[in-house]
Amino acid sequence: MKEFNYVIIGGGCAGLSLAYELEINNKLKDKTLAIIETRDEYKRDKTWSFWKVFDHNFNDCVIKSWSNFTINTSESSHELTNKKFPYQSIDSGKFYKKINSKLSANSNVSFFKNLNEIKSENSIIFNSVFEKEPDKSELWQHFQGIEIETPKNIFDEGIINLMDFNCDQRKDVHFFYTLPFSKNKALIETTWLSDLEDQSLRDYDLQLENYIENNLGIKNYKINFTEKGAIPLFSPTLRNNNNIINIGSAGGMTRLSTGYTFLNIQEHSRYIVKNIDNITEAKIFSLGKKYQFLDKVFLKVLEKYPEKMPKIFFNMFKTSSNTIIKFLSNKSNVIEDINIIRKMPKLIFLKALFN
Repeated sequence: MKEFNYVIIGGGCAGLSLAYELEINNKLKDKTLAIIETRDEYKRDKTWSFWKVFDHNFNDCVIKSWSNFTINTSESSHELTNKKFPYQSIDSGKFYKKINSKLSANSNVSFFKNLNEIKSENSIIFNSVFEKEPDKSELWQHFQGIEIETPKNIFDEGIINLMDFNCDQRKDVHFFYTLPFSKNKALIETTWLSDLEDQSLRDYDLQLENYIENNLGIKNYKINFTEKGAIPLFSPTLRNNNNIINIGSAGGMTRLSTGYTFLNIQEHSRYIVKNIDNITEAKIFSLGKKYQFLDKVFLKVLEKYPEKMPKIFFNMFKTSSNTIIKFLSNKSNVIEDINIIRKMPKLIFLKALFN
C-alpha cells in the first residue's frame, strides 16, 4: 500500500476546500495527498449560503448575490439592505466540478473509498468526520429545500426571505427560507432548530407543499432539485490528536447559533495552508471564545424558551445591517456585540447564563 504525506478524510465541502487551497498555493507540488470519500460521483447536493464578509475562491460557483433581505413573524416584517456584504449562494455541483477538475491535473492527488486502502501511520490527517456518532438528542438545524420553477414570473429576485416564522412551530423553532434565483425560480427550505428524536417534525414534503401553496400562493410549479440535511448545533472535541487535525463541522467550523459553516471552512483552510509546515504544533484554529460563549447562552435560551425565539430573532435584526451581519459572521467588535445583546430579553438570558 502507498503512503501519503497528507490524508483528508471526507471529500465534502471542508475536505475539498482544503485540498483546493493546498493545490493553488503549490503545497502539493512535491507532497502527496489522499482524499478518502465514499461517494461514487459528485453532483449538486447542497446550496451553501453566507454573507460575503471577505473574498473567497469560488465566485464562479455563486448562483446569485443579494443585497436585500427580510425577517418575518406572524405579526410583522422587517427589511434590511446591505451592499457592502452581499448574501451569496453557492451551487455545490459547480464547486465540486471546479475543485475536482483542478485536482485531477495533479498526479500527487488520489481518491480512495476507504482509509484501509492506504498507509497512513506517518501521514498528517485532516478529518472532517465526527469521531463518534452524533447524539440525536442534542440540538440540530435540520432542513429540506426544493428549487422550484414556475411557468410565470412570480418572485422578486432582488430580495431574499431569510427567516419566515409565520408557520406552525409545534413547540420547537421553525422557519422557512426563500432564495429567488430568478423571477420564476427559487429555493425554498423548511428549517427546524430541535433535536432529531421527534419524527413528526420531518414531514418536510408536506410542510413545503403547504407553505408554497398557502403562504406564497403558488399552485403551479415543478421541482428541479431537492436537498436535505442536518447540521449539529453542538461542539465537537477540538483537540488535535497527534497527527490528526479536525476540519469542517468536526473541527468546530459551524457557528452554533446559526449553522453557517462555508466561509469558516475557507478561513480555516487558509490558516492550515499558511501553517502547513508545522501544523501539528500550531495553535488550534477556532471561531473565537467570545462567540462560543454567546452561542452557548443563546442555545440554552432556545432550548428552554422555543416559543420566544421568533421574536428574539426578529429583534436581533432590528440593529443595523452591518452589525447583525458581522455578528453572525464572527467579525463583530465589542460595540456591535453590545448592540445585539441589548436587543435580547434580559431576564431569560440572565437565567440561561447562570444556569
